[in-house]
Amino acid sequence: MTPEELSLAISACLKDAVAAGEIALAATAVPDEVRVERPKNRDHGDWATNIALQLAKPAGLNPRALATVLSTRLATIAGVSAVDIAGPGFLNITVDAAAAGALAKVIVEAGSSYGTNTALAGHTVNMEFVSANPTGPLHIGHTRWAALGDAIARVLRASGADVTTEYYINDAGSQMNVFANSVYSRLHGLPVPEGGYPGQYIADLGHDVLAAHPGIRDLTEAAAIPVIRSAAYQAQMQDIKVTLADFGVKFDVYFSEQELHDGGAIESAVARLREQGHVFDDGGAVWLRTTDFGDDKDRVMIRANGEPTYFAADAAYYLAKKDRGFPEKIYLLGADHHGYINRLKAIAACAGDDPEANIEVLIGQLVSVNGAKLSKRAGNIIELKDLISWLGKDAVRYSLARFPADSPLTLDPELLKKHSNENPVFYVQYAHARSRGAARNAVAAGVDRSVFDAALLDHATENELLSHLGSYPSIVAKAAELREPHRVARHLEVIAGAYHRWYDACRVAPMGEEPVLDVNRTRLWLNDATSQVLANGLDLLGVSAPERM
Repeated sequence: MTPEELSLAISACLKDAVAAGEIALAATAVPDEVRVERPKNRDHGDWATNIALQLAKPAGLNPRALATVLSTRLATIAGVSAVDIAGPGFLNITVDAAAAGALAKVIVEAGSSYGTNTALAGHTVNMEFVSANPTGPLHIGHTRWAALGDAIARVLRASGADVTTEYYINDAGSQMNVFANSVYSRLHGLPVPEGGYPGQYIADLGHDVLAAHPGIRDLTEAAAIPVIRSAAYQAQMQDIKVTLADFGVKFDVYFSEQELHDGGAIESAVARLREQGHVFDDGGAVWLRTTDFGDDKDRVMIRANGEPTYFAADAAYYLAKKDRGFPEKIYLLGADHHGYINRLKAIAACAGDDPEANIEVLIGQLVSVNGAKLSKRAGNIIELKDLISWLGKDAVRYSLARFPADSPLTLDPELLKKHSNENPVFYVQYAHARSRGAARNAVAAGVDRSVFDAALLDHATENELLSHLGSYPSIVAKAAELREPHRVARHLEVIAGAYHRWYDACRVAPMGEEPVLDVNRTRLWLNDATSQVLANGLDLLGVSAPERM
């Protein structure tokens, strides 16, 4: 019996009790699903719910009295072996071994779909993250959002949401001119211009430009700069895309800011927001009255000299997302972007949207790595590709995904390179590899899955392992709801620990000349179910599930 099945059973018992007049509640007051969770003390049962306390007041009953009515009905459900009332009205529920063990077969048959749910079905989401300027390589400051953003998108999809991941290319504005001038200077052996970009990668981009345009040095500066700007930009974006691919991150859309300007989207945005009544003119400039919606000051969209601001592009970009059919928009921004929250929500409100429903802004804190060296190629940053080469994709991704985004984080490279239980990613990956090794050994010993008798999974470690496997779908749903993939990582560690304890206590393959019994065959189901859940969870984090280690 899965937690979801038990939840639905409790709801059905409540509805039956209401229909029978045992509880004076409106049928609409009974939730379709009832929250069940593991009690802190497993001696109190397998699952617990506080639904009696929640509904006691509207039902006009003492919580224990409502719990008594509910417990009587729950005790008759197949698979429930005991129901106890604790404290003011908590219900502690114990399921029998067969009901608990049946989950192993459910998981194996579900395969990669186990853990997926429909909690966010019907939600269409645009999620923008990383969005680094195309003027240099990806660095450690982008790494956290690359790992977290991709993991959030995966858990959202696993919970039924239709998610489009998007990278906003800031390819307009003065920084692109500085970028082009920096490459031009290196091509001609000149010093880095004031405020320009240093680093060997600028010289490398110069070589790329020269290969594509052999006569570039013969052009005047005025003629060369536009060519260099375009070619160097294309080469740098290709480098960014390759680095992201090496990190296991793929974007559905790369959206160009320059195209907003070239396509008239800025002017259109100003006109549309003016129609909404939120644009005003003052001092020769065009403003958006964002203070009406919680911003600390109104924002200039068009300067007095006729030039659009970055804020105008932000507004046009928001409207572009809306026009492309994304009612929900998630922005993942760095630690220095706290000021963007109110202004982006104000844009949504000015566009006629609900800033509490149509836009969500997540802010991530900084991440550092002990002992990391500045990139020789970039000169003044720690590159993402160097981190991948040094620590490995899996170690970096898992480590970044197992902490909340709003917590500052320092990674310990010595720990991440250890092949020991101290290293969380090794601990989880090893549990998966160990389970696959156990399966291979079992098959070699003549054990197959031709028999499944759930009642044979009655050892204490089996009960513990099954309970954690059963909680996995609700963990995924909660991770999606709260945009917190670290919940999946931490739960995988719990499963890994339970698996190791079970492995040490219960043999899948018989020893020596012992015959193959149905308990061995049934345990192979549980072993493979654990493999499946670990693999599914690691995939949500963008981390591999090795067959051998």
